[in-house]
Amino acid sequence: MTLAAPSPASTDAAAAPAAPSAADADATSAADTAIVVTDPVSGSIASTTRRSTPDEVRDAVARARAAAPGWGRTAPAERGAALHRAAAVLREHAQELADLNTRETGKVPGDALGGVEAGIGTLVQYAELGPVHRGEALRGQFGAADWSVPHPRGVVLALTPWNDPVAVACGILGAAVVTGNTVVHKGSERCPATIARLNELLAEALPDGVLVGVDGDAATGELLLEQDGIDVYAHVGSTATGDRLTAAAATTRAHVIRENGGNDAVVVDGDVDPVWAAAQVALGAFANTGQICTSVERVYVHRAVAEPFVAALVAEAERRTAAPAAEFGPLVDDRLRATVQEHVDDAVAHGAVVRTGGVTPDGAGTFYPATVLTDCTDEMLAMTEETFGPIAPVRVVEDFDEGLRLAAADRYGLAATVLTADTGHALRAAAELPVGTVKVNAVFGGAPGGSAEPRGASGAGFGYGPHLLDEMTTTTVVHLEPAPARVTWADATVDAEATAGATADAGADTDGGAR
Repeated sequence: MTLAAPSPASTDAAAAPAAPSAADADATSAADTAIVVTDPVSGSIASTTRRSTPDEVRDAVARARAAAPGWGRTAPAERGAALHRAAAVLREHAQELADLNTRETGKVPGDALGGVEAGIGTLVQYAELGPVHRGEALRGQFGAADWSVPHPRGVVLALTPWNDPVAVACGILGAAVVTGNTVVHKGSERCPATIARLNELLAEALPDGVLVGVDGDAATGELLLEQDGIDVYAHVGSTATGDRLTAAAATTRAHVIRENGGNDAVVVDGDVDPVWAAAQVALGAFANTGQICTSVERVYVHRAVAEPFVAALVAEAERRTAAPAAEFGPLVDDRLRATVQEHVDDAVAHGAVVRTGGVTPDGAGTFYPATVLTDCTDEMLAMTEETFGPIAPVRVVEDFDEGLRLAAADRYGLAATVLTADTGHALRAAAELPVGTVKVNAVFGGAPGGSAEPRGASGAGFGYGPHLLDEMTTTTVVHLEPAPARVTWADATVDAEATAGATADAGADTDGGAR
């Protein structure tokens, strides 16, 4: 999703069309307010979703703002129970959401359903974590007490992507809601029907105003940024949009959580099985047709295993390309496919060799073959930019040190992988790669409860896991000391009289002694 302003309408009066009839005006109005998505498998219309009007956008923010104080005061256990109800509603409609996702984005059916199930699981996790999310008891001076208390930030603007729409949205929405925030949610215009249905189902399980959905495109996103009363921008998507949100936050002072683009590298060491390594790289580069934030975008392979590795990687790519659409799906649209082809053509122009794939196929849909490029060099677009497609550009390195250095030399900092049998090399990678996540001997995976913060152009803030609860809250530190005992007027009078009497007695004793 981008938030660039739409092109201005032409002001050339001579080019203006004749005034439309009433029927034509109604049809034009309907078209202008609809988001039409093409099925990337068949090329037919997948969905038509009404775009929210400016008044509806403003009303969405106002509703969330009005609901925020009451929801923030709701007991955390009640908020967790509401998320459990929301998860139960989604479970009843899981296949419906998966089917919508497949029609709009081309995501293969098994992965689409898996994404919905992952989103449901995330809601359940936050429903359990939220009620036990707490501050800290601090150790200060003797006789005093110090502690910290988390508070909801207020209204969260959630901007979520198309490549795994339900799973990603549920993570952000779940963490925001269970910590007492209210949410205005706008998903990508590439899957509007999926997001509209998701918002509708979640809103059924939550009090009015806690989650308000908005449907639209870049212009809708810009209008949301103009609204007062938004306290958090939570975004998963392109770096350009993340930068736009950060710029807006300089004025609005909203807290920004952003997970953006990546150009993840994999370093294949010289001591690993090249066939196994090729299977790992193929999984990282070609899963979901390369449309994953942490997909493998650059491959640095040790010369000692380069030849058998490339041969095995080509075989893996060709096996995927030959698979049916239900197993190896299309790219989301023609715009992305054009970008992928541009990166391949640029690589070839700079001396790369296409070992398999690399050509836009004829026929319906926006399919693109799994592609392996060799003889790649550092200046190629396929090595410097996020392609977000099924491309594996391979560069041979002389040793692990060179691979590690090249993997680190990138403006993005989302994740990276090393495939090595050397524990020392693995530990060096974890220490030296400037990324949020380092994976060793597995391109995907991780323990439940993990949280990672991207670096560089890949974003900032913890966008998932338990730490996202901290991002969604502000913290008040409290220092308490007991007040001294209160002295009343009567107590002061008695004390004064007692003091005066004692002084007089002491004087009498002194005088007597002197005589």
